[in-house]
Amino acid sequence: MAFTQDLLKQAADLASSNPKRAEELYKQILDSTASTSNGSAVNADKEQSLRDQESALIKLAELYRDQKDASGLAQVITLSRSFMSSTAKAKTAKLIRTLLNYFNSIPNSRQTQIDVLTDNIEWSKREKRIFLKHSLEIRLVSLQLEALQYKLALTRIDALLTELKRLDDKMILTEVHLLESRVYRGIGNLSKSKAALTSARTAANSIYCPPHLQAALDLQSGVLHAEDKDYTTAYSYFYETFENMSSQDDPAALNALKYMLLCKVMLNMPEDVTSLLSIKLAVKYAQLREIESMRTIALAHQNRNLSDFEKALRDYKHELSSDPTIRSHLAALYDTLLQQNLLRIVEPYSVVEIDYVAKQVGQGRQDVEAKLSQMILDKVFHGVLDQGRGCLIVFDELEADNTYGAAIGTLEQVSKVVDSLYAKTVKIA
Repeated sequence: MAFTQDLLKQAADLASSNPKRAEELYKQILDSTASTSNGSAVNADKEQSLRDQESALIKLAELYRDQKDASGLAQVITLSRSFMSSTAKAKTAKLIRTLLNYFNSIPNSRQTQIDVLTDNIEWSKREKRIFLKHSLEIRLVSLQLEALQYKLALTRIDALLTELKRLDDKMILTEVHLLESRVYRGIGNLSKSKAALTSARTAANSIYCPPHLQAALDLQSGVLHAEDKDYTTAYSYFYETFENMSSQDDPAALNALKYMLLCKVMLNMPEDVTSLLSIKLAVKYAQLREIESMRTIALAHQNRNLSDFEKALRDYKHELSSDPTIRSHLAALYDTLLQQNLLRIVEPYSVVEIDYVAKQVGQGRQDVEAKLSQMILDKVFHGVLDQGRGCLIVFDELEADNTYGAAIGTLEQVSKVVDSLYAKTVKIA
């Protein structure tokens, strides 16, 4: 056993200078400890062998993580099965979670993770490790959601829910219903998304809900309220999420803060963005590029400046387009801003050339013509497009004439008076 520990120390020293040799040493340790743990060794030696095997697995996985080698890490997870077969189930789950978390540091490794998880789910099923299988399936659904594989995610969620309802495991049931809500929201089915979120909250109410799970529920509630244009309620949910996640130093708190800023912009209160970023919890995020992008959008909206808005979308393309929630709401905001700019330009005129309007807003003629046509149909202003002359003819807003209404009201009152007089004459006669 002392020899194995010497090899571990030697491999750790070589990890940075000669990773290839360190890899060979770790594999040598795994081969030797596997034979010891499976043999007829005494209990003390067997336990030490398992500890060495676990250390070698984790160190080898860390080596592949640092080298950004996703396939190597996948092999380590497969190698770990012999160790997992001879150790406690709780320890097994912890080890496999640790190894899978190393994928997070490796770019473009999502498909490898999906393949590894699918393979390990089948192994868990064969070994009858039900709880490990459930936790792996939840992780797989999360990855399928990120990869926009909604159909595959829903199929697995349906199977999971059937099993979990039979086991009555409220904690995992809450997580699965939350994932179901996010998947349905991804495919645009908001009614089913809300129903799934309600089921998640119902399950969560009957157990102690960990802070991170409560924060995830609040975040999803805020997203769904924002989809319904109820930005005030959405903001309160995002604020709860932000407070909760910030207290745990969760990196996801940044997303909640971005959504809070988005709500302020959508509520036509962009001036509140600066004051919001000065609160104690938000100060440490204020200089990040993601927050700077939202500050720029707020400023462009406050100035009703379409060119600044477009520039912000170009300059911060990754920060603003990678999140579907922010992307969809900013598209609606851009449409509103374009409408406000068009109104500002055409309001002083009775007849104005479409080319001139397009030049002023910096858009193509066809796009401007289509938007003006939509605004006329929506009765944003009264006018008509003269395509022959290439002009927009703007009409003055017709003032309502209340003469006829007043006349009818007077006649109704006279009618009541006549009826009253007739009734009195009948009594006298």
